[in-house]
Amino acid sequence: MNLSEERLEHLADKLRLPDVPALVPALAQQAAEREWSFADFAEALLQAQSDAADVRATDTIQRLAGFPVRKALADFDFSFQPSVNKKQVTELASCAFVERAENVVLLGPPGVGKTHLAIALGAEAAKRRMQVKFTTAARLVASLSEARSAGTFSRRLQRFVRPRLLIIDEVGFLPLDAGEASLLFEVVCRRYERGSIVLTSNKSYGEWGEVFSGDTVIATAILDRLLHHSTTISIKGESYRLKDKKKAGIITTPTG
Repeated sequence: MNLSEERLEHLADKLRLPDVPALVPALAQQAAEREWSFADFAEALLQAQSDAADVRATDTIQRLAGFPVRKALADFDFSFQPSVNKKQVTELASCAFVERAENVVLLGPPGVGKTHLAIALGAEAAKRRMQVKFTTAARLVASLSEARSAGTFSRRLQRFVRPRLLIIDEVGFLPLDAGEASLLFEVVCRRYERGSIVLTSNKSYGEWGEVFSGDTVIATAILDRLLHHSTTISIKGESYRLKDKKKAGIITTPTG
């Protein structure tokens, strides 16, 4: 069966297979080299179209998630951060924790890879067509505070409650006052046992009272719900971003 390029493009458009015309030349060459039957060629073409559609769908989901950068687990340097259990992270990448509406908390100083792992887990969820939203703690409370003043709080809150997976980055980098802490509590409370949270913080759990301006009551309430069904990964190590500068002697590690 010999289809002209024009006829092929027409059929691909009619069947809503936009990638087919671009995929045909390479697949046709493989078909000739491997002596595929027409059925083999058609199956390979449809599979390639399906794969391309999956990639586009995943890219769309990741853009909607609001990831600041693209990060993958394959790019994480486990050898540089031996405190991170690679097997544990790989198991989390199956996204079974999202299916169970459980949480993941990544603790450690700046630069050790908390955000990298959080985004990478979010990307794995996006590949599985799960709705994901990425935000920082500061952006989350600012957005909800603005909505409360504008009288649109309930609708804005749904942006952080509806997704299957919510990633809250940088909890503890900036202190939250009582009003801001109550907004974070509202999100955690609404998602409790309904949707998963991946959260990163540079503060240990014992320091969370300081994060919420000394309010240990609300800190305890948030931790109670966050940690009930959760996995904590505590990363102990040096900043990955500064490792090359340290090697070059630009930054020295204090001694004594």
